[in-house]
Amino acid sequence: MFAEKYLLKQDKKSLIGIAPKAGTKLIVVIPCYNEPDILQTLVSLSACKIPDYPVEVLIVLNHSETENDVIKDFNWKTKKQVEFWLSENKFSNITFYIVGPVELRKKWAGAGLARKTGMDEALFRFDLLKNPNGLIVSLDADTLVAENYFVEIEKHFSEHPKNVGATISFQHQTTGLEARHLKGIQLYEKYLWFYKNAIHFTGYPYSMFTVGSAFAVKAEAYVKRGGMNRRQAGEDFYFLQNLAQLGEVGEISTTKVYPSARLSARVPFGTGPILQKWMNETEDLTQTYNFQAFADLKELFDTKGKLFKINKKEYEAVISKLPEPVFEFLLHDNFWKELNDVNNNCANQQTFKRRFFQKFNAFKILKYLNFVHEEFYLKANLNEQVDILNRYLK
Repeated sequence: MFAEKYLLKQDKKSLIGIAPKAGTKLIVVIPCYNEPDILQTLVSLSACKIPDYPVEVLIVLNHSETENDVIKDFNWKTKKQVEFWLSENKFSNITFYIVGPVELRKKWAGAGLARKTGMDEALFRFDLLKNPNGLIVSLDADTLVAENYFVEIEKHFSEHPKNVGATISFQHQTTGLEARHLKGIQLYEKYLWFYKNAIHFTGYPYSMFTVGSAFAVKAEAYVKRGGMNRRQAGEDFYFLQNLAQLGEVGEISTTKVYPSARLSARVPFGTGPILQKWMNETEDLTQTYNFQAFADLKELFDTKGKLFKINKKEYEAVISKLPEPVFEFLLHDNFWKELNDVNNNCANQQTFKRRFFQKFNAFKILKYLNFVHEEFYLKANLNEQVDILNRYLK
């Protein structure tokens, strides 16, 4: 079995206890913590067109081992509510499982470990089926899906068999939002578009949206990636950026998911906390990174070929010709040490260019942006920066 070593390392035991149906090729994983609207998500999924094979939906009720009794009781009530809904409805070729509430260790309790728990279970089931190409699809308990959700995910991987994973188009729900809340989510979506496309403009090869409710990964790639991480927030960002080092992560634009735009303080960053700060007027979503910072970074990425097999003196001569913000960041970050490591382990330019972006990855780009906006640039108007980027893209 292709995932045996990973599952043994994780000490994985089945949460479901019922074998998957033969031919199952897609499993949706939904972490569920204190979620009042989970039934809306399940109804949305049940209304989808189903492919010509069995599909599973796995809901993982979860809370910390030290969670208060109010949340624990709510999770148990949610389980009864979902089980009643399942008993009252019949489904064709789609099976829903609700497990838990799973008590997560206090040290790791949060979005990452909850998502990992469900995705590891999906992997366990694909391992039983001996299906390394099984699709593990990540969704959230406050998210609705388009009617063609399943069939378009299947279609994408059929047409792009070499993709190790894919992101899925998304649009936040806006029904019933007050004016400032609505403006906040519209600005936030515009910012996400700007950030993804500005990074793409620099020449970084792995620009993508990283939304926990909007991606899929092949079971075998999930194993090779080392599984989902246990981060309490941002687990999707870290997982997808590292997944991209394995192979191409596609983009599914022919269907859509609709995450909630609700306010939240349950995680330190992400849509909910950012919107909460916007509503409290402690975050200004009209401001974003200055596009010039991306244009400067593009100059580094455009000249990366010159950094292959050079010594430190030659390196210093090359980077001295780059824009000052980039030059200063490379010195501040001691990038020479990482570059030298890459050069010592690359025999040709092609390998070097690939491994260069393993060092100067999405995490380092974010570090660079924060550095230069402390030392060189002020945040700028989002609409103006989008207009500037659009002119370059055209």
